Amino acid sequence: MAKVVTFGEIMLRLAPEGYTRFVQATSFNATYGGGEANVAVSLSNYGIDTQFVTKLPLNEIGQAAVNNLRQFGVGTDFIARGGKRIGIYFLEKGASQRPSKVIYDRADSAIAQATSADFNWDKIFDGADWFHFTGITPALGPNVAELCLEALKAANKKGITVSCDLNYRKNLWTREQAQETMTKLMPYVNVCIANEEDAGDVFGIKADKTDITSGKLDQEGYKSVARQLMDKFGFKYVAITLRGSISASENNWAAMLYDGKDYYFSRNYLIKIVDRVGGGDSFGAGLIYSLLNNYSPKEAVEFAVAASCLKHTIEGDLNMVTVDEVKRLAGGDASGRVQR
Repeated sequence: MAKVVTFGEIMLRLAPEGYTRFVQATSFNATYGGGEANVAVSLSNYGIDTQFVTKLPLNEIGQAAVNNLRQFGVGTDFIARGGKRIGIYFLEKGASQRPSKVIYDRADSAIAQATSADFNWDKIFDGADWFHFTGITPALGPNVAELCLEALKAANKKGITVSCDLNYRKNLWTREQAQETMTKLMPYVNVCIANEEDAGDVFGIKADKTDITSGKLDQEGYKSVARQLMDKFGFKYVAITLRGSISASENNWAAMLYDGKDYYFSRNYLIKIVDRVGGGDSFGAGLIYSLLNNYSPKEAVEFAVAASCLKHTIEGDLNMVTVDEVKRLAGGDASGRVQR
């Protein structure tokens, strides 16, 4: 069985019930999620041996986050314990023309205080086949960026495939900081995942003839973005998710995978959104699973997009689907008929 290690922050998610606004809320539903943790859960659901690496406070809330991961079969052997708090984010789900809204309360969280002494990367990567992180993690602070670099060097030394979802977050750092740090990390990455904005925000590489606010996407522009990323960093694959935002409730969803020779575009899905948080993470997990299982590039991007399409229909950060469910959709069964 393949083994995947992911590294990042898991947070407590607090959300008003349904589509209630923050100012209306009298209670909040508590769940857990975070980019790399979401990927680990998806992969565990697909039968992959996973280990999620982070740092959490040694208190009941930290333990609740650990327990949440364990119930989905994610390995927690290398989670360091310490620090004073877990990061929190508040989510207000949008509908129709009203966008969703996120408020972060994650400053000085346990992972942001982590040091090299918290992680033995040689031991963590023992027997691993794949390492995944996102651009959110090094944005948590210079010390965490240095931890990412240490992890990448250790992974490369062991010949482990590395993937990174660029995931630029303007509330965590500036474009200049992101470019400086991510440029140092990218030479260790084999598979780069980005959306319609990340390549531009982090590296100044933009898709021509594309307007994300109107939902107008141009395939040729994304081919250029993928090619420029490949030429700049020498990735093995570049994957770009293509989201056409009609409203907060309806999106067109597709993706492209570039292997340095050919461009593979998935079919497009019109999604009625239940919860879009974690949509990109579910795509990343689907891509990792399919490439680990030697899918062709076309099969890989179709599986990843189908997995992510299904995630948009599920409450919470986590993609609670099986390989068979993803394959059914990727194979063309989008009828939504009752399965008996």
